[in-house]
Amino acid sequence: MNKVVLGFSGGVDSAVSAELLRQQGFQVLGLYLDNAGQAERRAALEAARQRDIELKVLDVHALLEERVCRPFAASYLRGETPNPCIICNPGVKFKSLLDYARETGAKFIATGHYARSRDGKIYKGRPSNDQSYMLCRLTREQAAALLLPLGEYEKSQVRAMAARLGLPSAGRPDSMEICFIPDKDYIRWLSLRCPLPGEGDFVFHGRPLGRHQGIYRYTVGQRRPGLFEGRKLYVSRIEPESNVVELALWEELFKSEVFARDFSWLIEPPSAPIRASVRVRHTKWENPDCTVYPEGERLRIVCDQPVRAPAAGQSAVLYSGEQLLGGGFICPG
Repeated sequence: MNKVVLGFSGGVDSAVSAELLRQQGFQVLGLYLDNAGQAERRAALEAARQRDIELKVLDVHALLEERVCRPFAASYLRGETPNPCIICNPGVKFKSLLDYARETGAKFIATGHYARSRDGKIYKGRPSNDQSYMLCRLTREQAAALLLPLGEYEKSQVRAMAARLGLPSAGRPDSMEICFIPDKDYIRWLSLRCPLPGEGDFVFHGRPLGRHQGIYRYTVGQRRPGLFEGRKLYVSRIEPESNVVELALWEELFKSEVFARDFSWLIEPPSAPIRASVRVRHTKWENPDCTVYPEGERLRIVCDQPVRAPAAGQSAVLYSGEQLLGGGFICPG
């Protein structure tokens, strides 16, 4: 019987994933990445006991600190908007799964992400809950071993399956917080780690327009409260060197060119321009076709239709049809 190492939290997605994998004939070994409190760890252990899943608990505090927390904080202080899950997946979560698979002789790894995998390639999941964007920086080795049992399902279907199986997690709300900031107060979390920059100017078309409370409180595309001459204004650029937050009108947020650094490819990296489609945030409605130009250490992505407010630190993720090609961090041009 083939073994698979499943990222197991005891939540509805991982619990249903375990049952689906068993139905496919796999021996499921669970791996709980321990970064929360005792209550969460006990809940995962109890869920595994109820489903008769062998569960290893792995303390990842130190690895998460090195690979995710420090880069996350540094990114904010550079005026960027990082996505911690995209940083975590290749360096912590999937690394740990693959390490444990090697240790136990398992051929495959699996998670409860809503995306599809086949023959070492990753594809979009169902449009209502596609999570392929979050997997954009996996290594090709990680993708080659990956099974995604929920890829053909919608969340409502998974909850219905959980209810039929009598899983306690069937009605549990989805977790939306950052795992290492459970109270969602990332500003307080940052303030406890390092000195934060103070107030600075909002600038609109070269003209100071009030004071901001610290660049780490803002992201590109965010609306500034109030109106200016009857128009709404939005954050268009954050400049940490001058401690300035630039503002723009709605129509000025749209860009036809996006630049990405440190791109991680799930295919052989192209040496010439290619056609693809691009997503610049985890939304379902922006995925325009584009031409991708390799330019040394970065990519220049020219969109057929402009994308709204690409934010430095977020990921530009490329697709060929439904297939995920990879992702890189958005950077200034």
